[in-house]
This record gives sequence, structure tokens and C-alpha cells, in this order.
Amino acid sequence: MIKVGITGQAGFVGTHLYNYLGLQPDVFERVPFEDVFFDQEDLLRAFVKRCDVIVHLAAMNRHPDPAVIYDTNIRLVKRLILAMEHERVTPHVLFSSSTQEERDNEYGKSKRDGRTLLEKWAQKSKASFTGMVVPNVYGPFGRPNYNSFIATFCYKLTHGEIPEVLQDGSVRLIHVGSLCQHILGKMQTRLPGEMVIERDEVPWDFEKKVSEILALLENYKRLYFEKGIIPELGNRDEVNLFNTFRCYMDQKARFPVKLERHEDARGVFVETIRLGVGGQVSFSTTVSGVTRGNHYHTRKIERFTVIRGKARIQLRRVGTSEVLNFDLDGNEPAYVDMPVWYTHNITNTGDEELYTQFWINEWYDPKDGDTYFEHCEK
Repeated sequence: MIKVGITGQAGFVGTHLYNYLGLQPDVFERVPFEDVFFDQEDLLRAFVKRCDVIVHLAAMNRHPDPAVIYDTNIRLVKRLILAMEHERVTPHVLFSSSTQEERDNEYGKSKRDGRTLLEKWAQKSKASFTGMVVPNVYGPFGRPNYNSFIATFCYKLTHGEIPEVLQDGSVRLIHVGSLCQHILGKMQTRLPGEMVIERDEVPWDFEKKVSEILALLENYKRLYFEKGIIPELGNRDEVNLFNTFRCYMDQKARFPVKLERHEDARGVFVETIRLGVGGQVSFSTTVSGVTRGNHYHTRKIERFTVIRGKARIQLRRVGTSEVLNFDLDGNEPAYVDMPVWYTHNITNTGDEELYTQFWINEWYDPKDGDTYFEHCEK
């Protein structure tokens, strides 16, 4: 069992990494961290003492005064080093630096100098250190106007604002899930007792111009946000970008989406989904009072459509407490789409049998199901 602590656990990458660690409870034990630890020496020392691995993500990205960014980030590194020295512990430290290291700005300098300080500590203490140089990170739940331009674009497109391209350069990007898997791999490949000090150039997922990314997101807005059509998604990167876009929508206000019902003497016809991708369509019946689901996905796109009967669909973002309840009735066929990292279920709340159609964007693979069980209501 590897005991892992994450400084900056509540931040964008920290939240995702904490959740990914939770998917492997037989391999990793998560050591809780709170930002207040950096202001209370006894708490920080107790934290470092418990860890086999520390992933140092805590940092300031933006501030009106650039000097504050530099001073803050260096102070956090120094306090972490001091706590480890006082406790005489040598956890494997993974430091999140940035490709901005080479740029002439205070954030980049703070990352470069912070990495150097931790390298010197590792050499002096005979500890292992991995200085990760990370490309631009994007993914679900990033803060607009702070974590990435993609977060800003997605938020604006789903909230009635118009995003602008200020500098149309080519950008190397990594999805937060890819970064987390890379970090997990680094934790597990080091042999017990092995001392490794390394600069780790984290590979990017893809490279595009800012205007090209905006064009993709505008297409998602036009097709999915405005019409409910699942767009054509040519590769895994576009799936990740689309799932990121979906997470900025107001789920509570959007769902359930009512479908047009066509009825004549022959019966009823309802179109349930328009797709630019393939996937798998399933049909299920559920008896009264029974609940299906209580699981979440990290990459899949999924739609539940109620065709007959009454149902309640519940969603809750992993790591939060608010449960979203959507009541659907087959007399007015409607659907709810499941965002990634939202645990979800469906319950037959009526007296008759419930008919539901499920669509998911990839075939089910029992060896890689991307399905993790957690109740919506704790």
C-alpha cells in the first residue's frame, strides 16, 4: 500500500488525482491535505510524516502583482522542505512544474526555482524526486479565467458569453486524466529503496492552435448545447474535449430534455438521439421500486431516455454532496445525459413497468468497463 498526500488537493489537478487514487484502494491510501497545513507547522509536519509519496501541486497561478506569485510559490516549497527536514522523512516527492519554466515571467521562474530547491533537498537527504514539466492541462471542472483557456471558452459558450482568441498560437495540451495516469505510473515504477532524481518531461496528448480548439467547442455548442445532437468525435482527444465542454453546462437547468412525440392510429413514434458517433444502444425494463446504476464513468458519454413509465434519475458529482433529482414520465418522453465523474442511477417510481433506452458512446468492454460504483445518496 502506497500512502500518497497531495498538496493542493482541493485544486483542479489535485481533485482529479485524489479521485483517481480512490479508484485503486488496494494500491493507494490517500493522506488528506488541507491548504491550512501550510500555515500551521505542526499539521504540515504530521502530514509529511504519514506519506510515502507527496505530490506537490499547491501553487498560485495568477495575481495582479507577479512578485506575489513568485514569493508565494517559493514559500510553499520551502515550508514543505522544512517540514520534511524537521521530521527526518524522505518521501518520494513529485513536483508539478510547467513548460512556462523557460518563459520570462514570475510564475515560470517560481516553478523552475522551486524544482531546483527540491532537487537540492533530495540530493542532500538521499531521497527520490521527480520534477515534472507539465504542458497545458485541461479537463472537467477547471476554473474559468484561471486554470486554462479551454475552461474559459467552455464556460463562456455555455453561459451566453462570446469567447475571444487573444493570441492564436499553437498549444500543446494534456487532459487531466492523462496527467493523473502519468503520475500514478511514476509512483508505482520506482523500486523500494531506489533513489531517483529526475526531470520528467510529461508528454502532451495533442497540439492545436487556439482558434482550432475554439472552432471545435463552438461546434459542440451549435450541435449539442442547442440541439442535443452528439457531434462527430474523431478520436479520444475530441471525446475528452467534448466531455470537458459538457461539464460547464448547468445540469440542473438543462435536464430532463423533452422529446417530440408523434402519435397516430398505429401508435407512437419518438426520435431519441441523433449521433455523429457510434456506440452501443440498450433497452431495459425495470419493475416498480427498483433502482439501476449507482455508478460513474471517467470518460464515457451516456444518455438515459425514458420511453414508458415513471422514473427518477439522480446525479451527484463525485466528492460533493448535492444530489440532482430529475423526474421523467414516458407520456412525455425525455432524456438525461450523464456527465463524467457524476455518479448516477435510475429508479422506477411508478406502478407499471419502466421502459428505458440507454446509449453510450463505446461498446462495453468487461476488461476496461470504466464503471465505478458509488451511491448517489450517501
